[in-house]
Amino acid sequence: MLRMFRPALLLFAGFTLLTGLIYPLLVTATAELVFPWQAGGSVLAVGGRPVGSRLIGQSFSAPRDFWGRPSATSPQPYNGLASGGSNLGPSNPAELAAVKARVEALRAADPAEANVAVPADLVTASGSGLDPDISLAAAQYQVARIAQARHLPASQVQAVIDRFARHPALGLFGEPRVNVLELNLALDGDVPARVR
Repeated sequence: MLRMFRPALLLFAGFTLLTGLIYPLLVTATAELVFPWQAGGSVLAVGGRPVGSRLIGQSFSAPRDFWGRPSATSPQPYNGLASGGSNLGPSNPAELAAVKARVEALRAADPAEANVAVPADLVTASGSGLDPDISLAAAQYQVARIAQARHLPASQVQAVIDRFARHPALGLFGEPRVNVLELNLALDGDVPARVR
């Protein structure tokens, strides 16, 4: 009987060692060597104090700030421990009501944009609920409100968007986007440094 189980037990132990210890250590070591900032969470700091990660969205609601995508995480928005979407489809009454409320809030906050379609990423959560980026259209939709709240010319706010815009990798992969935390820090005059 032991002869029959011995190969299975050896394979089980070998694969447990390989996939449970060796592979994770190899991936972690490679990430730390090749991409140390990203492996450490892409944390941005101002004045030596961490202010957030470039990879996880934050909740901004002041009129003077760019607002990111809504977060579907609970119990609070952008909770990294509860990453996930709402799982509500586009025809679900609860999702429709939430989107409608978000559109109304944006229209009230940005009356100068009343005749402009609200970009979808400002009213719908991402699949992770943690998206730190918004589309260029979503950023431009907010320019008038932010310029007015900060007493800046709209062209200066637009220049910040242009400076931080990221374009598709190799011109093919991804969408043009901008990181909300970086935009708000730049508008505040803060120069974030990478932690690590």
